[in-house]
Parts: sequence; C-alpha cells; structure tokens
Amino acid sequence: MNPTETELRLRQELAACYRLIAHFRMTDLIFTHISVRIPGPEHHFLINPYGLMFDEITASNLVKIDLQGNAVEPSPYPVNPAGFVIHSAIHGAREDARCVLHTHTKAGCAVAALKCGLLPVNQISMEFYGKVAYHDYEGVALDMDEQQRLVADLGNKPVLMLRNHGLLTVGENVSEAFLRMYYLEKACEIQLAAQAAGEIVLPSDAVCAHTERQFNDHARQLKEGELTDSGAMQLAWKALLRMLERVAPDYRD
Repeated sequence: MNPTETELRLRQELAACYRLIAHFRMTDLIFTHISVRIPGPEHHFLINPYGLMFDEITASNLVKIDLQGNAVEPSPYPVNPAGFVIHSAIHGAREDARCVLHTHTKAGCAVAALKCGLLPVNQISMEFYGKVAYHDYEGVALDMDEQQRLVADLGNKPVLMLRNHGLLTVGENVSEAFLRMYYLEKACEIQLAAQAAGEIVLPSDAVCAHTERQFNDHARQLKEGELTDSGAMQLAWKALLRMLERVAPDYRD
C-alpha cells in the first residue's frame, strides 16, 4: 500500500470514528477531538476541522497538521487549539498512540471528578483494571507547558482520565481507540448507576487482574479448558462500519 493509499484509508477510518462518536451521542457540539498519525518520520496527523459537527466530518475535510500545529496542506478550516495541545503532545511522545480520542461526556466527566476514579464495578470496567492514568486539571488545555505533565501522567497506559475534564483513550489504530472509548464510557455509566443504587460489591484484585488479561493479553498461556476470543474487537469494528454504510455512507467522501 503506497503512502497515498495509506492516508486515504486512515482518513476514512478517522471519519468513521467521528461519525460513530456522533451516533453514540458522545459529542460536545464542535468540541473534543480525535486524531490519527500518518506513518512517517514527520509525525503529521489528521484531526477534525474546527467548527464542524462530528456528523459533518468526512475523509476529505479532515485537516492535516504537524507537531507544531502548522497546516501541512491547504484547508479552509482551523484546528481546535486545545486539540492541538493535547494530541500533538501524545503523538510526539508515544509511537504506539497512533490514534488519540478525547471526549467530554456526562458519565466520563462525572467519574473523572470522583476521588475514587474508575472502579472495577462490572466486567466491562475490568478491561481497564490497572490501565487507567490520571491527570489533574490545570484549566482549559491551551498552555503548551502542560504537554510535558500530561505525557508524564499518561505514561504507557491506554486510558487517561483528565480530572474535572473528561476521558482520553489511545490505540495502535482507530478501531482500538474507538472501542476502548466506547467501553470506557459504558464502564462510567455503569459505575454511576451502581453508586446511585447502593453499596457496591467489588471482585478481588486477583479476579480483576485475570479478567483484564482475558480482555487484553491474547498471547497469554491458556490453562486447560480455557478459550480465547482474540478476534472479537475486529468483528465489532467491521459490524460498526457496516452500520455506518447504512446510516451515514458519506463519511467516506
């Protein structure tokens, strides 16, 4: 696959991700942002055109910028400055963070404001057991000095809870970042419902750690009689793309 074909594929995957975030009501009008890095030493990445709703985003209107926030190609659209601060920091620091996804949902913001953070309340939340980092709130992310602290707090983890702010996931590809966010959002919703209902029962640390490995470590040694479901997330992503072809096929444009 040549560079042009690779970029087109990434543009379509990222546009699909924006449409899915809109479809599942995880948007904040024109705010928040999702980015994907284009392979190459330049660390160029694609991000949303600032001012468009997520259901207006297509493969062709995504904006390509560098780590300094400069447009790489002509575009009639600006880039959200807070999006640039957050995403350029992570893309510049983490080679494996090819896709970075940030949201301001009600459930995500609520759990990010809880002292306890995300709890292993349910099987869904145990996917993230030991995988969540936290970054204290410093104000709207417009200060370039915050980049170093944000990257240090994220470390090598796939999930960052921005205290008093929102959620962030990273992935080696768009589908991984999206599905992490989809289930992180569900985990937050379940936790808030459980906390509102009464006293919570939490599994042991050993059970939580075992469940996290079942979700994430498909190369682990299986015990006799244990099965694995290593292809589940790609099956889910393909199903989501089929849904988009029915409800919003113009994302490819």
